[in-house]
Amino acid sequence: MKKLIAPVMVLLLPLFLAGTDVNAQPAAKSTAHHAFSWRGDKFLLDGKPFVIRSGEMHYPRIPRAYWRDRIRKAKAMGLNTVTTYVFWNLHEPRPGQFDFSGNLDIAEFARTAQREGMLVIVRPGPYVCAEWDWGGFPAWLAAIPDMKVRTSDPRFLAAADRYIKRVGRELQSQQITNGGPIIMVQVENEYGAFGNDKVYLQAVRQMLRDAGFDVLYFTSDNPNPEYLANGTLPDVLSVINFDTDPEEAFATFGKFRQNVPLMVGEYWAGWFDNWGGKHADVASERIVRHLDWLLARGISFNLYMFHGGTSFGPMSGANSSDKTPYLPYVTSYDYNAPLDEAGRPTDKYHALRDTIRKHLPAGGTLVELPAAAPLIELPEIEMKESAPLLASLDKLSKAVHAPKPITMEAAGQSYGLILYRTRLPRNAQGALEVRGAHDYTLIFNGETRLGTLDRSRGETSVKVAISSSAPLDILVDQMGRINYGRRVIGESKGITGSVALAGAELNGWEIYPLPLDNLTGLTFKASRGAQATPTFYRGNFAVTETGDSFVDMRGWGKGYVWVNGRNLGRFWRIGPQQTLFLPAPWLKRGRNEIVILDLDGGGARAVRGLRDPVYETPPGL
Repeated sequence: MKKLIAPVMVLLLPLFLAGTDVNAQPAAKSTAHHAFSWRGDKFLLDGKPFVIRSGEMHYPRIPRAYWRDRIRKAKAMGLNTVTTYVFWNLHEPRPGQFDFSGNLDIAEFARTAQREGMLVIVRPGPYVCAEWDWGGFPAWLAAIPDMKVRTSDPRFLAAADRYIKRVGRELQSQQITNGGPIIMVQVENEYGAFGNDKVYLQAVRQMLRDAGFDVLYFTSDNPNPEYLANGTLPDVLSVINFDTDPEEAFATFGKFRQNVPLMVGEYWAGWFDNWGGKHADVASERIVRHLDWLLARGISFNLYMFHGGTSFGPMSGANSSDKTPYLPYVTSYDYNAPLDEAGRPTDKYHALRDTIRKHLPAGGTLVELPAAAPLIELPEIEMKESAPLLASLDKLSKAVHAPKPITMEAAGQSYGLILYRTRLPRNAQGALEVRGAHDYTLIFNGETRLGTLDRSRGETSVKVAISSSAPLDILVDQMGRINYGRRVIGESKGITGSVALAGAELNGWEIYPLPLDNLTGLTFKASRGAQATPTFYRGNFAVTETGDSFVDMRGWGKGYVWVNGRNLGRFWRIGPQQTLFLPAPWLKRGRNEIVILDLDGGGARAVRGLRDPVYETPPGL
């Protein structure tokens, strides 16, 4: 048994929060001095017991124009706090090059929450999981030989320290100690399920201190005795993550620590989707019952997710297990959450709102629910122009020459596609083996498609007959780096091994990195209809009024969609996601452009926009 023995933190500085907990206080002061601390088994706000009612939402998964709307809806449901991860790979896309602008302005996200009278919990990592590419680690780490992330590897610690210090520069002023809304900061994330390196955990905590974080620290792990012992430090608060019986979970936790505040760091209010699976559908009844139990006992919680949003572009991650070595996630992070992908309250939202209302103090009321944003349908858009990918390589990339295949990261690339080209001296046939193809591979001999390899199916070879008159092209689509478990170590993309034909290794490669972050070099011509090789298709459409919509990708194969240069994410006919969320702020009145890259080929050469998403898994796939 363990007790957390540490001096109670008393944080007492001016803070403007127009009623920190307006839902629980019938009359809140417009300006107040606030202190956040803990004593015994209670959190304290201004010296009084305080129950954290938090909802998780991630600023990069929500268009900036909608931050305020989503936060207001959290408040209207009865929450008093919002929680977010911080995403290293977005903020430091190149070593030492930081970006906290636009949709990455996390300080403004915190300020927006404060203006709406909400507190904030920050989870800066450096590892975040989050069903996000590589758990938030920047891809350039994988270019460092034998890099071991989430360990005391000094190279990793140095990189993480630089990142955390930069996050601190953004968020120091947003802490409650400096008049801001941030009350707590997490040390790492669910580390107990990964390892037990206390030197590493202490290093992460020291990074946070050196970065100027002086609010309460906490760790979060599943209520498993081993995970709890591995995942925290003696003088750091510990919270637990689950969606099962809370009484049993806290009984387990009670054997680990006593006389500390109790909190569910993640109560899983839904679940994520993977390609080829079924859309998550987590019933409200269990969640309502568990939330009622927590509130009746004054136990703090964070709903994961309150609003999931969208993993735009190539940012969705992947899972891994002994049974399934690779399982990539879909673009949508709807999560079957109380607020859906488009920010609309669901039946789950209203059920949870009613539950919270029951437990408000006497005289406490809930604010009104903001009006829903309009959704629009887009009439059929014909894709009248096309640009074949293989014929456009020189306009999209500059070849790297190497005797053997190199990984995507070694080629200086983080996301997208990478193409490996070689030529045979004579015609040949046999089994073409691609060792370590991460993740979805298409093989061509000129314009003849020879086959595909899917990492999630464990496929590594295909029988081929190759003509020497045309190049052998191996096109690899990275589908998201593994973000959970021990396999995060050593996760690289592209071809991570070698290529052999009929047992003989092939050498001498032209390698074309295709990050797909700039398509302006493409030359589009009048489309000749459906193409057999990977092809970009372009169409135009006009709108008189903007609104959110869902682009219907049924009938297409596999690939990516851009609207007005914004990457909406991946599509794949295997489902369950068959539509891509298109936010209204990314549209403009008048003419708009849509570009679709279809890798697999399909019958459709037109798309339309729907008011609702479509989730279906075609039979036989």
